[in-house]
Amino acid sequence: MKISTAAGVFDAIVAGPPEGRPVLLLHGFPQTGAVWREQIAALAAHGCRVVAPDQRGYSPGARPQRPEDYRIGLLVDDVAAITEELGWPAFDLVGHDWGGAVAWWTAHARPGRVRTLTVVSTPHPGALATTLRTDQDQRERSRYMIDWRETLTAEERMLAHDAQELRAFYAGKVPQDSAEGYVRHLSQPGALTAALNWYRAGRPDSAIGVIDVPTLYVWSTEDSAFGPAAANETGRWVNGPYRFETLQGVSHWVPEEAPETLSRLLLDHLRTHGEQ
Repeated sequence: MKISTAAGVFDAIVAGPPEGRPVLLLHGFPQTGAVWREQIAALAAHGCRVVAPDQRGYSPGARPQRPEDYRIGLLVDDVAAITEELGWPAFDLVGHDWGGAVAWWTAHARPGRVRTLTVVSTPHPGALATTLRTDQDQRERSRYMIDWRETLTAEERMLAHDAQELRAFYAGKVPQDSAEGYVRHLSQPGALTAALNWYRAGRPDSAIGVIDVPTLYVWSTEDSAFGPAAANETGRWVNGPYRFETLQGVSHWVPEEAPETLSRLLLDHLRTHGEQ
């Protein structure tokens, strides 16, 4: 499906009955909307209308060149524009990795439109900022962000030798066919630079506050990017009904490494917080 907005045309996977409960799924780096294939199937089977777009920079039709065009406020605007184009006044929002960060910010900026929030892996941005100041472990885990932000040839390095470094990110935790699909997608001219521009865009224009919508946060113990301090701190940033689930022995790539568990948690969250 193609979704046209003022910011460009977004490619999206769509499933489920048109009249079903609307759910938007946001992927992270370095993946696409296909990361949600198992959750899409599960949600659609339960009558939801599911849309998983390739976000700004990942969709060829919405790929500005400047790093500043990937500021978090513009990414939130994309969510608003996509759902408005879909005719969704309210929707359930799900995000992983960078998609999780966009989901947190969207729930804060537009709480009247987000029925429920589910974030996988990514702690609340305020919790992450706190632990970057106070927790040496999280500072070490986040060093890669500085490298990708400040090294303008990072994409060349990642794609060298048949994308050896990019392939290594998936660490055998992502199905081989999925990993190959991501590598092909991000090997397109300009695609990986656009994806890295999310890191290079600069700090948010404003501070994020607490979240008031019903929230499910799913974190995994073997996540290399986000440690336990930020995960445990996240609950302090949610005023609405909050559920924190820890997946033992699972890496960062939760949607594909533990798809059945994540789908079950997500469906239970939606059932618990029905039509508002």
